[in-house]
Amino acid sequence: MKTRLIGAILAIVLAVAGTVVLTGYVRSADARAAAGAEFVPVYVVTEEIPLGTLAEEIGKFITVKQLPAIAVVPARVTKLTTLSGMVADATLMPGEQLIKSRWVDPADLAGGLKVSVPEGMQTLTIALPVERVVGGTVHAGDTVGVVVAATMKPSGGSDEISMSKQVFHQVLVTAVHEGTQTTPAESEGTESVPVDKVMVTLARTTPDIERLVWGQQFGVIWLTIESEDASTTGSSIVVGGDVFK
Repeated sequence: MKTRLIGAILAIVLAVAGTVVLTGYVRSADARAAAGAEFVPVYVVTEEIPLGTLAEEIGKFITVKQLPAIAVVPARVTKLTTLSGMVADATLMPGEQLIKSRWVDPADLAGGLKVSVPEGMQTLTIALPVERVVGGTVHAGDTVGVVVAATMKPSGGSDEISMSKQVFHQVLVTAVHEGTQTTPAESEGTESVPVDKVMVTLARTTPDIERLVWGQQFGVIWLTIESEDASTTGSSIVVGGDVFK
């Protein structure tokens, strides 16, 4: 009888202890979830900020958005005054969170962080995933090949065809900035997560710049590292049937 009583008391104690532990765990999980869901103010680029722009002049290019804490870049700028006297070390694209690592002293930027643009050419910056920039191994001063892949209807055709072609050779890279943090477009029920990009600035003539913009806007761009002695012959439009011949 005594043994049964002791067993019953132990069972009750264990049940109470288990309930307390479970309640504490649930409350802790709720607290962690609430912390991640909390909205915080973040400076986000709304209009392209050109390389070299003074921090004091970016007011018209940015806005403050309320983003979930889990999607906020840890090194974000919380006070614009911390960028006083600094300039953008790359072209900042719409959607980027403002982070201090993208701002440098004007003397540092003038000290050779980019390659001179050849006479008669202009530059264009494109943001590409690391895998489409030879794993992020492209550097300022390199020459690259540009491959564009897109789905479109051929002239006179009715069906869309996926195709790719190397459209440019020996394109000069004037600047590269890795690890760009961008904020994806917000949508209900979708968790915003920072995405790594590589910003590559290319020098090209006006007609070629227009084709690069088309490829970036309506297709997919890949870069190759193309040295001076690399073969540039034999390029052609490739469709699915060609790949599996």
